[in-house]
Amino acid sequence: MATQIEQARAGIVTEQMQTVAQNEQLDAGFVRQMVSEGKIVIPWNINRKPARITGIGKGLSTKVNASIGTSSDIVDYSAEVRKALAAQAAGADTLMELSVGGDLDRVRREVIAAVDLPVGNVPLYQAFCEATRKYGDPNKLEAEMLFDIIEQQCADGMAFMAVHCGINRYTIERLRKQGYRYGGLVSKGGVSMVAWMLANNCENPLYEQFDRVVRILKKYDTVLSLGNGLRAGAIHDSHDRAMVQELLINCELAELGQEMGCQMLVEGPGHMPLDEIETNIRLQKRMSNDAPYYMLGPIASDVVPGYDHISAAIGSAQSSRFGADLICYITPAEHLALPNEQDVIDGVKAAKVAAYIGDMNKYPERGRARDKAMSKARRDLDWSKQFELALFPADAKAIRASRTPEDERTCTMCGDFCASRGAGELFSADLRGDKI
Repeated sequence: MATQIEQARAGIVTEQMQTVAQNEQLDAGFVRQMVSEGKIVIPWNINRKPARITGIGKGLSTKVNASIGTSSDIVDYSAEVRKALAAQAAGADTLMELSVGGDLDRVRREVIAAVDLPVGNVPLYQAFCEATRKYGDPNKLEAEMLFDIIEQQCADGMAFMAVHCGINRYTIERLRKQGYRYGGLVSKGGVSMVAWMLANNCENPLYEQFDRVVRILKKYDTVLSLGNGLRAGAIHDSHDRAMVQELLINCELAELGQEMGCQMLVEGPGHMPLDEIETNIRLQKRMSNDAPYYMLGPIASDVVPGYDHISAAIGSAQSSRFGADLICYITPAEHLALPNEQDVIDGVKAAKVAAYIGDMNKYPERGRARDKAMSKARRDLDWSKQFELALFPADAKAIRASRTPEDERTCTMCGDFCASRGAGELFSADLRGDKI
């Protein structure tokens, strides 16, 4: 079966492209053209058609990914399913299942079955877990086992897959010659692959046999997300030579994968100061011919554990504004603990706010009408309209209901001194025109 990108190049508007166009209120021909050029991807899988079709890329709204998964310390399959459903209910557009503890096949399959969202993962996690269980040493992983796991996970219905193809001997040499890293290596898949390469004195098979990786994912029309195993885990490591080298290689690989007929994403950094975000995105877009960019936040400061979701939301708003296409949420538990259900909800909502604010500035003509309508509803004390326009209406209603004002037109913030009520009484004719 032809992939989305192959069908787009043949002039076919698929059902998935049509759905994306309808969701985004865009012309289906535009979506098809962007898919054909590799500038939009549609995560799905021929073995599992997610109920919610999502487009990621040029001209589309910024999407939010939520990540869940067990750890070696906490394995609770039902909890992961609840977290997945909570992320979906909170507004996540995609989900990554990143378990490293317990029965990895079981948790992956239960999560996929529970949600309507496109689900992705990182195959290196299971590969190194299985090698440890089988041999007592992750560095004894066999390349064939890795490719078998990628195939099996795609067969299970993975809509997108983060594969660490951009780590090679050259990028490791850049890191070694650099001689330092304030934050070290923070990618589980990345550090495991680097350790394997050094222990075995071998090239990364995912890079060396990149065409094989592409063939497997293309078979299922799974989106290949080029993982950033050497990403900065501290703002002072942002844009060091190792990180930039891996980004360059991933941009090259994105072009090769597209030429082979596979949908491709490029993954971006996790920690970065605000003044570098625009440059990073422009660099990626230029080097990859506008391939969709998946930013892990970024977290904009390293000193706010417990509030990293806020730090990441600030970075994410900037990322969205300057052209990032998919934002991975960060939860309050980042750097502290495995996220619980409430952490997941808080992380998704913070990222949704960030993506919305970014889109207001990325697409000002179409991105600010909702805010104008909200302003008028507040001015007119139209509470039902305010709730209708709110990004999270149930939360807004609950807060208002918990502190009911004496005058239902106002709120308990100002009560009798409500400025909107007072202005309306004084200037009802002058202040209610559409041009204001």
